Amino acid sequence: MSSSTVMPMSLSAACAELGRRAAQALSDKFPGNAAIPTELSLLPASKPEFGDLQVNSCLQLAKPLGQKPRDLAQLVLSSIAEHPVVAKAEIAGPGYVNVFLKDEFLAHCLGQIARDSHHGVEQLHAGKCVVVDYSSPNIAKPMHIGHIRSTIIGDALKRVFAAVGYRVVADNHLGDWGTQFGKLIVAYRLWLDEAAFARDPIGELVRLYQKFVTDEKAQADSLKLQRPTHAGDDEDDDDAGAQVTPLLASARAELAKLQQGDEENLRLWKRFVTVSLAEFDKTYARLGVSFDTVYGESHYHPRLASLVEELLQKGIAEQSRGAVVCNVDGAPAPLLIRKADGSFLYGTTDLATIEQRMRDYQPERVLYVVGIPQQLHFQQVFFVARKMGFDSSLEHISFGSMRFKDQDGNYATGSTRKGNVPLLDEFLDMATEHAAAAAKQKNAELSDEEVAEVARVVGIGAIKYNDLSRDRSQDINFDIEKALSLEGNTAPYMQYAYARLRSIARRAATEGMATADAVTITEPAERRLVRRLLDFSAAVETVARTARPHHLCEYLFDLAGVVSNFYNEVPVLKAEPTARASRLWLLDQVAQTLRHGLSLLGISVPERM
Repeated sequence: MSSSTVMPMSLSAACAELGRRAAQALSDKFPGNAAIPTELSLLPASKPEFGDLQVNSCLQLAKPLGQKPRDLAQLVLSSIAEHPVVAKAEIAGPGYVNVFLKDEFLAHCLGQIARDSHHGVEQLHAGKCVVVDYSSPNIAKPMHIGHIRSTIIGDALKRVFAAVGYRVVADNHLGDWGTQFGKLIVAYRLWLDEAAFARDPIGELVRLYQKFVTDEKAQADSLKLQRPTHAGDDEDDDDAGAQVTPLLASARAELAKLQQGDEENLRLWKRFVTVSLAEFDKTYARLGVSFDTVYGESHYHPRLASLVEELLQKGIAEQSRGAVVCNVDGAPAPLLIRKADGSFLYGTTDLATIEQRMRDYQPERVLYVVGIPQQLHFQQVFFVARKMGFDSSLEHISFGSMRFKDQDGNYATGSTRKGNVPLLDEFLDMATEHAAAAAKQKNAELSDEEVAEVARVVGIGAIKYNDLSRDRSQDINFDIEKALSLEGNTAPYMQYAYARLRSIARRAATEGMATADAVTITEPAERRLVRRLLDFSAAVETVARTARPHHLCEYLFDLAGVVSNFYNEVPVLKAEPTARASRLWLLDQVAQTLRHGLSLLGISVPERM
């Protein structure tokens, strides 16, 4: 096909034009029938023998048009068979239309992608905004493994949304306000170890908090005070009743002073926040994660009282036994937004957060990357937000637990209190140490610096890919050996596929071999690889639509498998010069696609492994 031939600029444009032609053919035959869309869908064929694209609309349209599916398929076939991009089209089965595209057109499409700064991903959402709320650790506590899934999934979604054109606001909604700070202020003044705080500030804050809880419980026991079963929970322990220990009474007094703006208590609270954020930033830097905004719950606290009053005035909220609640249709319980003692809850803060996000960003979508147990909470919050008049898409991006082997070899979610779940930095250390040992064993020629870099890239990548390659709704049984395996759907397998491609390119350059600036398809293996490369955009767009990154992982794993088979079917460096130059260019496109695709998952690639 010559460059002067009328040709769509992309595969998606070709699909749209063919779909419109097919729909027009049906409309010409059955004028005025509302069942006929303006464009029939052309979907990727499930198997190579079924062509490149497939039309299955004839089966759905047969009944409303009162026709046999194969008769409709014949009309579709006649309308598209002579299109310049179509090599052949055929009717299959009960009424499918299989479409085979011309090799020259596929090569043309890949060339378009190679010259596109977006790697062929269409900017379908340009001009729209999406807010992604993820990670959300608590101040004065170390990040533990429970934060890893929200952080990894949220960061991947941030990257994918940007790739399809969204203006993304990545927000880390910190837990920096609440009853725990009264306790921490008391403990800090009573028991602070300055040297320990300078050495490990969060570790010292955790020790202080735990000492407060232990000593306060001992006080309660010595005074023979009745304690509710939920005592000690930060959200609820202010309801412990009239009988309180001196320690708990002092903590409540310090909390009240903090909430009223006491200068000294605010100074301490800000110190807790500052040292915590500094430690969090170190961990985020290791993960390659960043945020556009970092607002804690304290940021919204000044709005909560007036917000509750407004909801009461509008009839969205109502009084209930001294508290204020919002009834939620279909939910087993209302959303509690002000307790009887006048304090506010997470739901109140979430409503104020939605209000600010709508005002500041006018987002089309707002995503909350939070575990499955919070499903009811977000059902309640979203219902109330819609009654407040906010019509953006509010989405709870839920995920399952990460489980580890216990002492008996069984997988369990574990508990940070019991010490059988690692802290996040300990988890990252473990992965990089395993990766370093594997790198030394696999390639003794790597220098210490190269081993350290490979260990960082592969270790962190293994953790991320092990999570993102599963449907997020599933629980994950984490096995470090499987995650670091060079076999199967793992990050190291994908990274090794990239490193092998780069090794071929380096050897070709060293030996002065020329590389073409386009591909010429002459073998079935080349065609399969080109065809799979053209599916990258659809995979990215699927993740953006569903907020499920595993679809991109499945695509990349399949692409790595296709290129692995390619090596077995055709020579590259030993091919004759024209074919070799074409195949070197083609393999470079595969390398770029693997690197770019993994980068959308927040995963780096090493040049050597």
